[in-house]
Amino acid sequence: MSSIIDDAAAGVLPEWTCASPKRRAHIARVAQLMGTWAAEFAPEQAPHWTAAAWLHDALRDADPDTLRQVVDRDFKEWPDALLHGPAAAARIRREEPAAPRNILNAVAYHTVGHNCLDTLGRALYLADYLEPGRKFDLAGRATLRDRVPREFNAVLREVAGARIAHLTKAGSPVRPETAGFWQSIGEA
Repeated sequence: MSSIIDDAAAGVLPEWTCASPKRRAHIARVAQLMGTWAAEFAPEQAPHWTAAAWLHDALRDADPDTLRQVVDRDFKEWPDALLHGPAAAARIRREEPAAPRNILNAVAYHTVGHNCLDTLGRALYLADYLEPGRKFDLAGRATLRDRVPREFNAVLREVAGARIAHLTKAGSPVRPETAGFWQSIGEA
């Protein structure tokens, strides 16, 4: 019997996935980017990088009320749009208790960042934002994507700064996890 992680590393999503065809195309682009970056940063960990990418939005199109029932108590008060990562991590952990912690953290925190993220988690945070299918700032994001292999930490700070600035401009709160992430990457 194969594991969720092994299947995801091969591009196979769990049967409980709730993702539209458009979302699945996004997931595939993120996985492609993560595979490319894994070859640069951690070739021996490439299957884990690919698995995290395939799993990050596996529940993105699920009902938020259903997701709220699945997440750990630390995530119960998160906004609806952010619940999919923690819910997918909870499902993976429940079905595969030995799943690597860094994959679970990457999936859970890919939208907000967290100071617990290792290079895999930080790369997923970047890939989710920088994947080429997103329609905003095409040239700017392409430049950032191209810089990742040479200037990973600098690009990470730029992306996190842009995301925080977007939240602030929209009058949305910056989550404590995001603030801690910002502080941790400022020191990197």
